[in-house]
Amino acid sequence: MVKLNKIYTRTGDDGTTGLVAGPRRKKHDLRVESYGAVDETNSCIGLVRQHLADHPDLDRMIVRIQNDLFDLGADLATPETGKKLDYEPLRIVPSQVDRLEQEIDMLNADLEPLRSFVLPGGTPAASALHLARTVARRAERRIVALQESEGEAVSASAVAYINRLSDFLFVAARFVNDKGRTDILWVPGQNR
Repeated sequence: MVKLNKIYTRTGDDGTTGLVAGPRRKKHDLRVESYGAVDETNSCIGLVRQHLADHPDLDRMIVRIQNDLFDLGADLATPETGKKLDYEPLRIVPSQVDRLEQEIDMLNADLEPLRSFVLPGGTPAASALHLARTVARRAERRIVALQESEGEAVSASAVAYINRLSDFLFVAARFVNDKGRTDILWVPGQNR
């Protein structure tokens, strides 16, 4: 159980932050940037929920995703150092990726077929979902860069989860746009 009694510690006043395990890192460190971008994604998804009163099943999926994103943040904040820990660190597992894929397929089943790229917009819920999707893509870029950095480890499940999440958010945006019927489609060269 997490217990936070004091919000400020002053330990970050020197420009560093503590990971769950391992040495302190600079606040601009790629690992810190990675889990920070995951946190930003989660905050955007929190805004999505303000627009889902008409979509309680989707809202339940989103709540699960928000919890998963805390798992992902914990995973990224606990780098694999090769040292034995006194506890088993929280990691994203394949079943979390599988669940996202199942939910994508379920939402996508009744969508209008795509005839063009979709412009971000439509309903307030769809607009918020598209924003969350683009922030998730940024988190993915940071996580992949971290994974490719020398001396850093990121699990394949963590990368797959953030990749699948942006797919989920795209499909969910189309779903709340009347199952794609009110999507705003890109018209190439329309304003030439």
